[in-house]
Amino acid sequence: MNNLLDEFNNIIYTYGPKLLGAIAVLIIGNYIIKIMLNSFSKMLDKKKTDSSLKPFLLSLVRILLKTMLVISVLGMLGVQMTSFIAVLGAAGLAVGMALSGTLQNFAGGVIILLFKPFKVGDYINAQGHSGIVKEIQIFNTILLELDNKTVIIPNGPLSTGSMVNYSTEPTRRVDFTFGIAYGDSVDKARKILFQLFKEDKRILTDPASFVGLSEMADSSVNLTARAWVKGEDYWDVFFDINEKTYNAFNAEGISIPFPQMDVHLQK
Repeated sequence: MNNLLDEFNNIIYTYGPKLLGAIAVLIIGNYIIKIMLNSFSKMLDKKKTDSSLKPFLLSLVRILLKTMLVISVLGMLGVQMTSFIAVLGAAGLAVGMALSGTLQNFAGGVIILLFKPFKVGDYINAQGHSGIVKEIQIFNTILLELDNKTVIIPNGPLSTGSMVNYSTEPTRRVDFTFGIAYGDSVDKARKILFQLFKEDKRILTDPASFVGLSEMADSSVNLTARAWVKGEDYWDVFFDINEKTYNAFNAEGISIPFPQMDVHLQK
């Protein structure tokens, strides 16, 4: 009986302080984790993080912090964690290699939702496709092209590749190229274009519109015209000005040439 008491007292003296220290670290660590998670949540709210991403990020950070806390507590109790961490690391590496493509898309989705290079409703050009962003998912982004085709683009290459966002700025420049025949008046054509720009209330006066001779091509003298409009008016103005220019040039006797070739016959 005395031997059992001695062994019990020895266990208490040996492991008691460690157990009390581990319990204290566990309690204090949980309190600190709670504070850190609240601060992280406020930071996400301040950056207006997507509502679908915020719970996932909070859960991920919570799991990582609590895993680190548990490993620290077990280490204080004398549990050898080296082998456990090595096995856990090897398992994580194997899973990561098996899901490398999926994880890349997941990481890309997190980056897109955090830094917001585009948002739902933006018109973008990326990965060879142009369309309106319909939905941003954690693995894919869904575009709706102008002809109503749905395009699903993985977030991995989308987050690392080049992309053009046409909706970032409130205004866009509409570029036109009009060809007139050699011998027709450039000044007259320029006045017609400026008049059309002036009559269209969708075309902004600041920045000012521009019309200039850009090229003396094989079959035509080409004029470049540029006008600034609101982003939502871009295509309507583009098509309307093209049609109005064709009608105005015809009415004013300005020829719109087509490719042609002069052939000289010799006897």
